[in-house]
Amino acid sequence: MISYMDFTSPDVQFFYDLRSNRFMTKDSRNYINALGRKQLNTLGDVSLLDIFLSKSNIVEPHLHQNASELVYLVSGSAVVSLINPFTKKLINIPLQPQQVANVPQGWWHYEIATTDDTHILAIFDAPYPEFIGGSDILRLTPAEILSHSYCLDEAKIKEALAPIQGTVVIGPPKDCKLTPAGQVQGMQAAANVPLAGTTRAASAVQARMIGPAAYPPPPGYPYEYGPAYYPLNYGSGWQPGGR
Repeated sequence: MISYMDFTSPDVQFFYDLRSNRFMTKDSRNYINALGRKQLNTLGDVSLLDIFLSKSNIVEPHLHQNASELVYLVSGSAVVSLINPFTKKLINIPLQPQQVANVPQGWWHYEIATTDDTHILAIFDAPYPEFIGGSDILRLTPAEILSHSYCLDEAKIKEALAPIQGTVVIGPPKDCKLTPAGQVQGMQAAANVPLAGTTRAASAVQARMIGPAAYPPPPGYPYEYGPAYYPLNYGSGWQPGGR
């Protein structure tokens, strides 16, 4: 029972069309719809992101400081990657349709589509999941602090991070001019995993989940969590119309 809800009220809501609340749009094939208590007032302490990605697009590295995230793959294929803060290892979890990956509250993670027309549902145990994006950690932390903390060249840090002018959410940005030398490593980790439903597939996925990290994080990877950041005023609900 939802204690705050008067179920006799004429304003009570039991249905919502997620297409009515676009959270953010990168382009026609990469976008996110959102559902929270503001959109469906009987929802309780749960929320949902309806994510559409084309191949190689990524929900940027981020964390949710107030919610766990259950990632369900509807169609396509993807890799969910997360850092276990207790073992200090990166875990890559390839997903096929009807498979899930769970990200505990506050853990650093990201999702990469490995095929076109990938559809993901991200389900949270909070009415409005808070969000700290890697793009904000990188662009808001002073270059001199990164340089001093990790013994890095400050000028090169400034040059490398200069293109990050806002919260990315779905990367790479539309104006990115870089040509990857090869597949994203998380995608490569999934490329050799057989289709779900076979013993070999299950063994391969399990090995990636409990074995050593499939690949090490890059130098300076942000293990530490920066100050809280709330894009689109999460505290009062997702706002229609996106950004």
